[in-house]
Amino acid sequence: MDNPFYDLKNSIKKDFAALSFSEEKKNEVKETIRRKQSQLELHYWKAETLENILDSLQGGAKHGYDISTQLLRKNELDFKNKEGQLYILLHLLENKKIITSKWMEGRKYYSLTAKGKKYAAEWKHSGPKQRASLKYFIEEVSL
Repeated sequence: MDNPFYDLKNSIKKDFAALSFSEEKKNEVKETIRRKQSQLELHYWKAETLENILDSLQGGAKHGYDISTQLLRKNELDFKNKEGQLYILLHLLENKKIITSKWMEGRKYYSLTAKGKKYAAEWKHSGPKQRASLKYFIEEVSL
């Protein structure tokens, strides 16, 4: 069976073949993309949500489904029927170097970094006001 996009793909290759960008322009585009990604702030989620995620990773590496299950057990319903949002948050925390991930047995496992362990420990020993400020501290330090 013919690929209906074959002609389109070849046309695009031909039309853009002579187009090239300098390394400076490529780096500028990459930096713009990085800045836009870093504008995804942790403030979209509640401080308790962040605390629950960090807490769920205290015992060791877990994959997204395990984290989601633990959040539901704690009545954290922000991700109920919106599981994709959890992975967006996990990716953001990974970009902020609070957690790290590793593929094992076909699953992506998340674990706390040293920075993440520090935040988790500080969260446990702080009051509600400090927790909210710690959330914003994470944002500021991580940008």
